[in-house]
Amino acid sequence: MGHSLKFRMTRVPTYRFQEARAVVLERILALRDMPRTEMTGLIDAAGRVLMEEVRADRDQPPLPRSMRDGFAVRSSDLPGSLRVVGEVRAGGVFAGEVGAGEAVEIMTGAPVPRGADQIVMVEHTAREGGRVVTEKPGKPGGFINPAGSECRANEVLVPAGTLMDFVHVAALASAGATQARVYRRPRVAILSTGDEVVPVEQSPTEVQVRNSNAWALAAQVRRAGGEPVILPSVSDNEEATRRAIESGLTHDLLLLSGGVSAGKYDFVEPALAALGAEFYFDRVLIQPGQPLVFGRARGRFFFGLPGNPSSTMATFELFGRAAVQLLAGASGAPLPLLSARLAHDFRHKPGLTRFLPARLAGDGATAALVPWAGSSDIAAMARANSWLVASDEREHYAAGDWIQVIPR
Repeated sequence: MGHSLKFRMTRVPTYRFQEARAVVLERILALRDMPRTEMTGLIDAAGRVLMEEVRADRDQPPLPRSMRDGFAVRSSDLPGSLRVVGEVRAGGVFAGEVGAGEAVEIMTGAPVPRGADQIVMVEHTAREGGRVVTEKPGKPGGFINPAGSECRANEVLVPAGTLMDFVHVAALASAGATQARVYRRPRVAILSTGDEVVPVEQSPTEVQVRNSNAWALAAQVRRAGGEPVILPSVSDNEEATRRAIESGLTHDLLLLSGGVSAGKYDFVEPALAALGAEFYFDRVLIQPGQPLVFGRARGRFFFGLPGNPSSTMATFELFGRAAVQLLAGASGAPLPLLSARLAHDFRHKPGLTRFLPARLAGDGATAALVPWAGSSDIAAMARANSWLVASDEREHYAAGDWIQVIPR
């Protein structure tokens, strides 16, 4: 009996999918060390978690503003024929005041002249010499964005703890913030294991594979907000695996690829145990990715991801991505689940939650499985743009049924 098989006979919990994901979130939130903070420019702020709230430096808009191209008028004059007494465009100001029977031509975003309380869209008017005619009825406040209607001075624009995207960057810029205090990206070590794994630049023999897992994980880590560090791959040797893991545990998170099954030469768990690891689980009732390991050693969290590429990519998206986001300072990490109608009948054996390569079409309205040859089929994954989620409690789905999907 191999070392790995003996080790896996110890009492380590097995969970269903949602249970395992809850363990990851709960453990990391309870035990994480909050990352250090740093200042970053706006160009690098997206994808980072904001440490300090950002407040508006003035009312937005500071003056009543037109929401349309048209004419600023007094609603009490409508409908009617009005004398055009001037023009105002965005960035300008009309010096006078709109009086009875008068109108000022106005552009979108321009400040509303004094005396006017309605904007009539240009499409609803006709010009007759120096006059403008409209049949629109009076509607006080129509197409006017009042001063302070978007936010008030000193109001919180972006709360602390926000995982920022381009909209938050725009909010910071609108308040005159040229920098933001954010949490540092966690450094994530990526370690591939296996005698068969060779560098991507090397021509493999028929029994070897290029190390695609490390590069896929690096891209996934970066997208999740982490800083990937690819370590040299390690052969199927327990002592070499232990030394490599020890090096990886100097980072904020360690991702191991391969070596977590019950085979004779799967040394990841014994090596972790030798380093005093606490295992929270080492099997999850999912496919692909059933022999998934999660734990903590030397104050650092680790995942032992199955080595087949589809399993590695899927388990990172389901579990590792949330870990990176939380270690980057996020307060939560919801799974991006959508619902789509199944394009065809589908049947599977209950008991495992399955995450199968699928293609969303029709603006995400329908999902169809992508034919694949199993967990090593990278080509099928490249043709897919999502994972179809088949419940562990349901055996059959008919065409047209709603089913959960995780977009990629």
